[in-house]
Amino acid sequence: MPISPRSIAATALAAVTAIALTGCVGAGVAATSADESGTVATIPALKSDQKVSITFESYNLAQAGAWTDTIQGLITEFEKQHPNITVTGQAPTAAAGANTSYISSVQTEMLAGKTPDVAQLTFDALDYIANDLGAQPISKLVGDKAVQDAFGGKYPMNPNAAKLGDWNGVTYGIPYVFSTPVLWYNATALANAGITNPDFSTWDGLEKVATQLKAKTGTAPVTISCTVTGGDWCMQGLIKSNGGKIVSADHKSIQFGDAGSVGAVQEMRDLNDKGLLQNLDSTSMYTAFASGKSLIQVQTSALQSMFMAGAKAGGWELKNTTLPAFGDKKVAPTNSGSALFIMSKDAAKQAAAWEFIKFMTSPTAYEQISTKIGYLPCETR
Repeated sequence: MPISPRSIAATALAAVTAIALTGCVGAGVAATSADESGTVATIPALKSDQKVSITFESYNLAQAGAWTDTIQGLITEFEKQHPNITVTGQAPTAAAGANTSYISSVQTEMLAGKTPDVAQLTFDALDYIANDLGAQPISKLVGDKAVQDAFGGKYPMNPNAAKLGDWNGVTYGIPYVFSTPVLWYNATALANAGITNPDFSTWDGLEKVATQLKAKTGTAPVTISCTVTGGDWCMQGLIKSNGGKIVSADHKSIQFGDAGSVGAVQEMRDLNDKGLLQNLDSTSMYTAFASGKSLIQVQTSALQSMFMAGAKAGGWELKNTTLPAFGDKKVAPTNSGSALFIMSKDAAKQAAAWEFIKFMTSPTAYEQISTKIGYLPCETR
């Protein structure tokens, strides 16, 4: 059953919750523990007339269109609500490529004496961010109660999500946005090929649909970003869906190479060998789908707005559904995501940064981020 773009967030969030968000963080989750110390704030609140300027580094600002427009719009709204705080948004200096480029960008800026005050960084580097990059311990800066209050409210943060920015019982990052792999397809092109009720419930089903499309169009119809550099978080979901593992629970041994992992990779190889999978880099894959040059795409939910715009411009109907299963095995979609970290060591900027982070993880911000970009909200509604 196809899922409309409007309902994808609820469906994907349910899947994310079911797997306890394990794929979002890599090494971070295993080391997280509850903090019993009850720390209190160590930075003073800003005075109403105290002027502070901060910088916010976000990789969403490196992407034109809905991403930049939405984040800049939220910055403007925050400044209206906090006239004493000025926020300058900036993209990472090395925005393209793997998530490590976001870390290297902050490192470069630190060496140049231009460390961003707030940084959006991915969960997979939490260990390094907390212990080596210089992120400030938020729960020690503002107190445990302030952090828990930020996680609460009318729409409290999902309890599994709330722990993802913790390291050794200390909150370093406030979970910000999640995305999950989704199967998107061009329903108009499928209908033109005589496929009005495609079965994407399994990879075998996808292969049959793709074979029919290739016979009709003469070109490879499938793009799967999980198979290329930068799609490692997504590939973890495919491997886990086939019963494979990446690393041991204690993160001390690599387990990739078991039967489940090999089988998942072999399925992608089979699609390629049969001429059904386009051989492109990740960016080319999703731009190909948005422009109608590929017809089936496995890609992050965060590209929803781009695909909706492409479908509107191209005059075709966009539909989506969940990841295909490997036979009768249960699908285990891994999510990706990021948190907001305070990098400044200046007390006033830290206080301003905390106000900004609370706003960017508020219901007001999530409504904009989820509907205009496609990220999953961290809230439980």
